Amino acid sequence: MSNGQWYPPEWPGRIRALAAGELTAAVPRRAATVMLLRDDATGTAGGPAVHMLRRRTSMAFAGGAYAYPGGGVDPRDDDRLVGWAGPALETWARRLGVGTPAEAQAVVCAAVRETYEEAGVLLAGPTPDTVVTDTTGEDWEADRAALVARELSFAAFLDRRGLVLRSDLLGAWARWITPEFEPRRYDTWFFVAALPTGQRTRNASTEADRTVWITPGDAADGYDRGELLMMPPTVATLRTLRPYATAARALEAAADQDLTPVLAQARLDGDELVLSWPGHEEFTKHVPTAGPGGTPGGRKANDKEGGAA
Repeated sequence: MSNGQWYPPEWPGRIRALAAGELTAAVPRRAATVMLLRDDATGTAGGPAVHMLRRRTSMAFAGGAYAYPGGGVDPRDDDRLVGWAGPALETWARRLGVGTPAEAQAVVCAAVRETYEEAGVLLAGPTPDTVVTDTTGEDWEADRAALVARELSFAAFLDRRGLVLRSDLLGAWARWITPEFEPRRYDTWFFVAALPTGQRTRNASTEADRTVWITPGDAADGYDRGELLMMPPTVATLRTLRPYATAARALEAAADQDLTPVLAQARLDGDELVLSWPGHEEFTKHVPTAGPGGTPGGRKANDKEGGAA
């Protein structure tokens, strides 16, 4: 049965160009995304629910695909003025596999900032052991809009509000890098976090047309049935979240997750292009080098395990 793997029609041509040395791989931009979890959900698959948004179908990249709140690192996310609570930046640098504490701060700040910008949820508090309980109101929305417009840095926002970033509320879960043949590439860290008491998510993103709370199992099953469109990193992280009965257990398990970067590989094999993600065989694609009438193969490609993209 067809699954819901997002697969752009221009990939085969770009893969061939890369293999022929006609394409220079773009340097990936660092990014972060957060899988917000809550325990008060119901679903056929059980466990906590995860907050997901559906990208607008008009989006050039992954239109219609379900994803988590997130986005690229802002150059000011490593600002030394950021109020900080939780593990030391040196500890985060080792966990994330980056070279300096400033780089670690930038990634963690991006995760917290983007979650606030796109979901209205803020992992910060007045003290190192408290969290804000209400981020609604015109003044909060004005600050959020200023962050989105990059008129306000996250450090200045926290300072204005008298808040510290609660890095201890995040758990690093996975790291995926956009394939070398994509023109817009991201080196993305995936985090888990529990929805703070008193806060509510909302669709604050201009890139999404809807949001849902859904258990990882139900979301993965929807993908398997071809009902929900997703990219490989989203499906893979949903599957790894599925065994945990509560948000707290998922957060506890974060320390043991492998953060080795996952990068897609492509090779020519006879009259096919073979696209694979090491360690994630379910996403392997066999793409004909030419489609009907000699045109390049498009979106529909055979899975290694059967089915179509």
